[in-house]
Amino acid sequence: MKFIKKFISQFDLDPVAAKYLSAFLDVLFIALICIMANFITKKVVIRIITHIVNNTKFEWDNIILERQVFRKLSHIVPAIIIYHFSFIFPSNEELIKKCAIAYLIIVGLWVINSLLDAITDIYQTFEISKVKPIKGYIQVTKIIFVTLGVILVIANMIDKSPFILLSGIGALSAVFLLVFKDSLLGLVAGIQLAANDMVRVGDWIEMPKYGADGDIIDISLNTVKVQNFDKTITMVPSYALISDSFKNWRGMQSSGGRRIKRALFIDTKSISFCTDEMIERYKDIHYLSDYIIEKELEIAEFNSMNDINRSNPVNGRALTNVGVFRAYISNYLKNHPGINQEMTLIVRQLAPSEYGLPLEIYAFTNDVRWAVYEAVQADIFDHLFAVAQEFGLQLFQNPSGHDLKIMVDASKWDGMIREMDH
Repeated sequence: MKFIKKFISQFDLDPVAAKYLSAFLDVLFIALICIMANFITKKVVIRIITHIVNNTKFEWDNIILERQVFRKLSHIVPAIIIYHFSFIFPSNEELIKKCAIAYLIIVGLWVINSLLDAITDIYQTFEISKVKPIKGYIQVTKIIFVTLGVILVIANMIDKSPFILLSGIGALSAVFLLVFKDSLLGLVAGIQLAANDMVRVGDWIEMPKYGADGDIIDISLNTVKVQNFDKTITMVPSYALISDSFKNWRGMQSSGGRRIKRALFIDTKSISFCTDEMIERYKDIHYLSDYIIEKELEIAEFNSMNDINRSNPVNGRALTNVGVFRAYISNYLKNHPGINQEMTLIVRQLAPSEYGLPLEIYAFTNDVRWAVYEAVQADIFDHLFAVAQEFGLQLFQNPSGHDLKIMVDASKWDGMIREMDH
């Protein structure tokens, strides 16, 4: 600069020393201007913007501020100053301009990246973000901007048109397809998942192949993040949700009912016809009195119309303890406050097996929360296990060590009694 050269000319220096001193002072002057500009931008302008943002009622501008978009944008100022003062270095003016432009492009990418993150955060404040996540699309946008930015930087440094580099990418398409295979598959999968509404953030999914059994907490370009119920995190590839099968429990969560499908196994040796004493006792049971009276009339009418000889209980129709127990379970569930009465409610017999006769309960709780569901289910079966013996029924259970010990002790006592008899 002229005033720096005029200042140096006052000293009696040889030309070489004067040249280096002039260059040093030029650099020092530009550096001071950059520092001052950066200081003014960050300490004054950014503070003013922060004050304005904090006093607005909008939420989105606070998110942009938290992502430091304005602070990162302030880094452009020194590069602009260096670019405009590059003329003071005639021998390296072009190189300095290229470096300044490259720096501007890099800072621009940095700002765009933060702005896209802010857009993602703003979008996630809306309920629609759980149905239509955009994180994958934002990541694709970032890849496109970074790719274009790298091309522009290279084109600027080699002083060539960026279209020349873009035309060369066609020849490397196979390499790009290989490098970005997962990203491309993830993008296609993300579009299909969103278009078909297959998964949302908050959905409970099961995918045994990947060890996933929990709630979706994030959907990105390449992965779906699942927090399992043991609080571990499973990362499932996005395209796996298209190519492989998985179970989504959203339908259950939104239906208002959670299914109970569990059986009691009745020891078949304990199944019998009801005696008169048993029937009279059942009439005192709150959920059975009306059923017993109605069934007695129906059975008596049938046997009378068909002239059935009831001296043998095999003839005609009669109540059985397992049938009465099944009716009791059905009425008990119909009056249970934890069972959804608007959904399917069945108490049915399944095919007998080596474990006895299964009486299966097929019903739905009216609360889908896991803890409540388990509490209701436990409450029902606690009660049924306890009352089964009131119907003369024994529930099947494989012999335990305690049962075997009782059998051995009983056989010893039988042996001792026989010896005493002899």
